[in-house]
Amino acid sequence: MLVIKMKQYINDLKNGEFVDSLFSVKYKHPPREYTNGYMFKIGVSDKTGEVEITYWGGTNKDAITKIFRGFSENDVIHVVGIAGEYKGKLKIDINEDNGSIKITDTYEQEDFVAVTSKDIEEMYTEFKTFLEIIKDSHLKSLLDLFFEDELFVKIFKKCPGAMYMHHGYVGGLLEHTLGVAKLCDQIFKIYPSLDHDLLIAGAILHDLGKIKEFDVSTNIQISEQGMLRGHIVLGEEMLLEKINKIPGFPDILKMKLSHMILSHHGNLEYGSPKTPQFPEAAAVYFADEFDSKIFQYIKIKETAETDDFRIYTKRFGEMYLR
Repeated sequence: MLVIKMKQYINDLKNGEFVDSLFSVKYKHPPREYTNGYMFKIGVSDKTGEVEITYWGGTNKDAITKIFRGFSENDVIHVVGIAGEYKGKLKIDINEDNGSIKITDTYEQEDFVAVTSKDIEEMYTEFKTFLEIIKDSHLKSLLDLFFEDELFVKIFKKCPGAMYMHHGYVGGLLEHTLGVAKLCDQIFKIYPSLDHDLLIAGAILHDLGKIKEFDVSTNIQISEQGMLRGHIVLGEEMLLEKINKIPGFPDILKMKLSHMILSHHGNLEYGSPKTPQFPEAAAVYFADEFDSKIFQYIKIKETAETDDFRIYTKRFGEMYLR
């Protein structure tokens, strides 16, 4: 006899298991006809992952459409169905005769949006030490305009670092930015001829645009601005807006900071309109790449469900696990 669990996380679901749980709606595909009637697909998530749900309805198109329109993206829904697999990928099927989808307002947000395992306030305290070591008066004024703004800091602390690739959870941007700043600080110890103030400022500001790129509610989604413009463009815009409020800000420093944001993905095919053109910009790019890539390698190793010594990943190919 199957045991019904009111809270099942996606990463715990098994093929053939009865599903009776809550999920956040990420996307919806409208009803369409199939052999036995009408069906629709939706993508849902919780703090552990994402899964696609197919609702298999009968021939009453109006009834299926009513169910489909009964909830929206970012709503939390109560789902009753069966977990399955297709081509090795988890799915959930709902049959209208013995399953259901119902919107609910009784939930806890932390069940749906993953949060960093690190203490956000402790990270921010450490992060502020990098703000405090900046000596250049113009850079100090610039950083103050951002980090003395309580609303900005509140959003910055909770912003994810990405949707999927790395640090994709609340607090992820702070965690990643701190990691890049610490790496750049170590790079300076090896190459002391670098401009330390410029290097640390670039590390702090490189992903600035992500606070406008993502929306966080019951899931993490890309915003309209993020979709159409991206965090690199948004970040440079935010930077220039603040710089223009600082009298006498040097043009060369303005151009260098702008370039560090525009080039921090390193390659044109990865979204950077410019490749790094001076040492501090290159250091920020490599520190950003290092932090994001090592994070992904560690996550793959920690979550691999295999007794084999290797695992194949689409992004990195084969990875050794022991």
